[in-house]
Amino acid sequence: MGTPPLAAGPGLLARARLVISLFKLRIGTLIMVTALVGLAVTPGASLAAWQVAVLALSVLLASASAGAFNQYAEHEADRLMGRTRGRAFATGAIERHPRWLWVMALLLVGAVAAAAAALNAAAAAYVFLGAFFYGVVYTLWLKRRTPWNIVVGGLAGSFAVLAGAAAANPVPGAQAWLLALVLFLWTPPHFWALAIANRPEYERAGVPMLPVVVGDARAARIVFASTVLLVAASLLPLFACGAGGVYAAGAIGGGGWFLLKTWQLARRPSRATAMPAFFASLIQLSALLVAATLDALL
Repeated sequence: MGTPPLAAGPGLLARARLVISLFKLRIGTLIMVTALVGLAVTPGASLAAWQVAVLALSVLLASASAGAFNQYAEHEADRLMGRTRGRAFATGAIERHPRWLWVMALLLVGAVAAAAAALNAAAAAYVFLGAFFYGVVYTLWLKRRTPWNIVVGGLAGSFAVLAGAAAANPVPGAQAWLLALVLFLWTPPHFWALAIANRPEYERAGVPMLPVVVGDARAARIVFASTVLLVAASLLPLFACGAGGVYAAGAIGGGGWFLLKTWQLARRPSRATAMPAFFASLIQLSALLVAATLDALL
C-alpha cells in the first residue's frame, strides 16, 4: 500500500505533528475518557489492566479514524473557515490521497477487532457505532442537509460510554444509559454555542448549522433550553441509580455554571457570550465525568 504522501515541506518532526493533527486526538481523548467513565460506573466483571488499556486504545483509535475521515471529506469547506483553514488536508501540507482512506479503515478495523478479542462483541459494536455515526452519519449524510446534524452527531460520545459499560457487562445498566443520554444531550448546546460564535464562517462554507438557519437570537434560546434539558438529565442518576453526594456536587456545580453562561448567551447573543458558554460546556462535562467516576469508586 505504501506510505500516504506528504507534501514537500518542513522536517520530520513537523511532518509527524501534521500527521498527528489529522486524527483530532484532543476530541478522541475526551471520547476515550467517557468510555472509561462508562466502565467505572458499571458493576460487572473486573477487567485486567491490559483489558482496560485495550478499551481505551480501541475507542481512541476508532475516534481518530473518524476524525481523520472528517478532515478528509471536509477539506474544501475547511478552507473557508478561520478555525479550520489551517488543517493539513485543507492547506495541502499533507496530500489528500486515497491511500489515507486505507489508513483510516485499518485503524477502525484494528480498533473494533481488538475490542472484540479482548472484551466482547457488544463493546466492539459500540466502538464501531461511535466512529460510524461521526464519520458517516454526521459528516457525510447530515452535516450539509439539516441544522439538526449535530444532534445525531452527539451519539458518537454516547456510544463510547456504552462501549466502556459493555466491557464490564454486555448489557449496560441504568447509570450507563443515563450517562449516555447526558452525552447525547451535551453535544448540541456545546457545539451550537461555538456555531453562534462562528456563524459567518459556517455561512461562507455553506454549512446549515442552527444559527445560520434560524439566526443567533433563536439559536441562543435553543442553546439555553437544551442546557436546561441536559442539566435535568444529569441529575437523574441521583434518583434512579442512587448516585451519591460527590456526583451531586459535580452535576449541580458544573451544570449550574453552564446554565448561567447559556442564560447570558440567550440574553445577549454574540461571540462575546457564545465562547464563554462553549467553555462552560467543557467545564460541565469534565466536572460530571470526574464526579461520576469518584462517586462510583468511593
